[in-house]
Amino acid sequence: MRIFREMRKLDVLHINESWGAWIAIRYPDIRDVVVAEFAVTQTGRLTSTPGQPMEDGGAMKLQIHKALPQWQGHQTLCLLLAVALFLTVIYLRESLISIALEAQGPIFWRRPPTADFSRADGLFEDKRRGRHPVIELIERAEREWEGKHERASKTLSEAVAEYKRRYKRLPPKGFDDWWQYVQDNDVKLPDEYDSIYEDLEPFWGIRPRDLLQIQAAQENIPDAYIIAKEPNASIGIANVVRSRINPMPMEALISGYQGLFNILKPVEHMLPPFRIPVSPHDSPNLVSDYDVKTAALNAAAARKYVNLAISPKMPRLGFASACPPDSPARKGKIIDQAKRPPPRKEKTFIYDHRRAMDPCHSPHLFFSHAQFLPYPPTTPHAQSLMSAQATYCNTMVHHNIQLPSLISWVDDIHPRENDPPWANKTDERMFWRGSNTGLTFSAETLWRYSQRPQLVKLANDMEGAVRLRVPTGNDHPQSESPPYELVDVPRRHLNTAFFDVKFAGSPIACAPEYCELLEHEFEWKPHVPFNDPGVGAHKYFIDVDGNGWSSRFKRLITTNSLVFKATIYPEWWLERIQPWVHYVPIQVDLSDLYDIFAFFRGGMYGKGNHDEMARKMAEAGREWSRTYWRKEDMTAYLFRLLLEYGRVMSLDREAMTYQPE
Repeated sequence: MRIFREMRKLDVLHINESWGAWIAIRYPDIRDVVVAEFAVTQTGRLTSTPGQPMEDGGAMKLQIHKALPQWQGHQTLCLLLAVALFLTVIYLRESLISIALEAQGPIFWRRPPTADFSRADGLFEDKRRGRHPVIELIERAEREWEGKHERASKTLSEAVAEYKRRYKRLPPKGFDDWWQYVQDNDVKLPDEYDSIYEDLEPFWGIRPRDLLQIQAAQENIPDAYIIAKEPNASIGIANVVRSRINPMPMEALISGYQGLFNILKPVEHMLPPFRIPVSPHDSPNLVSDYDVKTAALNAAAARKYVNLAISPKMPRLGFASACPPDSPARKGKIIDQAKRPPPRKEKTFIYDHRRAMDPCHSPHLFFSHAQFLPYPPTTPHAQSLMSAQATYCNTMVHHNIQLPSLISWVDDIHPRENDPPWANKTDERMFWRGSNTGLTFSAETLWRYSQRPQLVKLANDMEGAVRLRVPTGNDHPQSESPPYELVDVPRRHLNTAFFDVKFAGSPIACAPEYCELLEHEFEWKPHVPFNDPGVGAHKYFIDVDGNGWSSRFKRLITTNSLVFKATIYPEWWLERIQPWVHYVPIQVDLSDLYDIFAFFRGGMYGKGNHDEMARKMAEAGREWSRTYWRKEDMTAYLFRLLLEYGRVMSLDREAMTYQPE
């Protein structure tokens, strides 16, 4: 018989609130036994622990499904509820609730996840037990993606309330106009703009008058142009500052302006006055100092201002100056890129791509990316003041303000027949073509360790063997067999079967003797257009950074192929995409590339492949690109950014704040 009982609180936090979800409560040492089953339907407010409302909101109604003889009646009901209450208490003490999302049938005890999703570096270590870690990552990501949409604000009042909950203040003036644009243009996930908050929040801790003085000085720094909008005027370039030594051509310096203007044109009449310096370079240039930035953030949280008359003590630590004193990057010796640490022995995978981009918690990034490699120890010097300058990409140790860009943006791949459906793609190898960008190739740089030479070397190395984790197909949660087997495969066989990765064109950005060295050390192929039918035949692409962020990612993810991406740049869309749902996040040192690729592709001959999962992710990536990365989505982002920027730079921030009716 079916029994219904209304509950005001359910002491379960880690739960999917979808209709018909199932919850199974377990106790340690009880295996393969269904203790209790509940079907969950959302009706009102959900609380995670007594007295602490969950952020999601909602009450819950429990439906206890248990085959009970009619004569047992209330005694059996009381017994069942007592057991459930006892086990809930155990959960609160030991955090041992197991939640399974099944449509029907009994729910059996399953082993705890093999992944520890709590490391500050965004990685977890593979323990080789339970299911394959990639399956756990995909399922976890799918739940997160669904949860974002379930929680998304549906009305202006909900959006204002969510804004206040996240940022502890009211939105900027014009927020209602922004919301109307979002609604009119079907912009998804209207709450997911935390990156704007993170870029601008330190400036809330600086007095507006001081901030304007800092900005005026910033506008005199060479290689920048200033975009401005005066009251009742159009957007335009207010000033251009060129370097006196090897100045950039004017056309190159302001080349990004037209794209920004095109993004803003639909909402130009709704923008507040603003004036913002823009760097034309591919990579960021304002290195943060941890103490300077933290002081500004603390002042902002306290609704106070930092005293700029007090000069902070700034240790000369180079990029590590941006890191917390207790972070891995600050605990050891001063970062010296010429003294590379030994390779990491632990096998890890990315569970949080943004965290995995933080070199403060993953110092090996300082030794494997061209953003950091050219600099001697203790350089570059961190900024003693928090100044505002926009750029097209940022890192976790810089404080530039990130802009969306139309560079290499495409709406779709044309002609469509050159990008066939997954089932019609015939090449199982991973594809990449690109120039040797990233840094200058000379005796003074550690170019061999930068991301692009490392990728091409790894994919074309014919010496030695790779210890490959080949999936066994034991994906069942109760399987006692390992999810993969370790197989030593000769590189000459594996790389030939796995990769079609080459430099394209001829060497660039190199001293003459190093151009010659590069030409002989690597195989070079002709450049091919991204819509070439031979390119479109590949099921898998890999995307790595160049001089800065990779502008080709938009083109790649718009195809029917699956994209693997390695980067240190958290781009403007990162909160609006879901790694492991729309693309595969890969570590910059490529230490996880073989094993993750083998999971999808299978071993040398396809054994243990997960082709259907790869197809699903590839199609989800293309759908995401055409739904969440339209010009309208970039307009919504930049519109909201400039509303926020106009307020924080205003002498009267209160007057630039939205006041709900």
